[in-house]
Amino acid sequence: MKGLRDKTVIVTGGASGIGEAICHRLADESMKIAIFDKNGHAAEQVAAALTDRARQVHVQVVDISDAQAVERAVARTESAFGAIDCLVNNAGWDRMTRFLDTDEAFRDTIMAINLKGPINVTHAVAGRMATRKSGRIVSVSSDAGRVGSSGQAVYSACKAGIIALSKTLARELARSNILLNVVCPGPTQTPMMDAAVANDGASTQETLQRMAKGIPLRRMGQSTDIVGIVTFLLSDEASYITGQVVSVSGGLTMHG
Repeated sequence: MKGLRDKTVIVTGGASGIGEAICHRLADESMKIAIFDKNGHAAEQVAAALTDRARQVHVQVVDISDAQAVERAVARTESAFGAIDCLVNNAGWDRMTRFLDTDEAFRDTIMAINLKGPINVTHAVAGRMATRKSGRIVSVSSDAGRVGSSGQAVYSACKAGIIALSKTLARELARSNILLNVVCPGPTQTPMMDAAVANDGASTQETLQRMAKGIPLRRMGQSTDIVGIVTFLLSDEASYITGQVVSVSGGLTMHG
């Protein structure tokens, strides 16, 4: 797509699932890719698989809920690659649990990863973009943040927060030529999804099959289903699109 070659992108949670698939797709565009992830070993494996296609790749092992650690990681990325052109806020985690069965520690963990983390990374990156008057930020939220999802109350609240954050910043940062958009996957089969439904009472496969029956296209989403819209929104093809939310859900969620 237009305008991505040789550009620098940070992808949080790039070591597995949707984030890994995004990294592979952006490598096909010859971008410089910084993978931000807590799992350094998995991130290095992904980085090794990208080296033949990406312009450059490096890994920052970082807990995005730690604002100071994020600032250091972003500074190191800027030092290594130059200006940061794009950010994909993808990192997330959940475990399906009824709200009344959760404790404070669990709720705090969900909020730290799914809301505080993206806020930290966005703050560190957007400030640099504003200085240069240019940037693209795509945040991977969830249809759970648009319509709710049983067993995912706090996660849904966080993902709704990412939508509200992105819409607000799309207004605040428009004059700095920073475009912010949101992609909301529906039920998507990833390692996180498998872990999230593991305590559902039925087997993971049975739970996923039950979920797929409610989707008009009659299948679970795959990580590769998400990467096209993310790549488009980062590119020059989407230079007049900001503040938008796009569901990728096989028709499960249809918003006008």
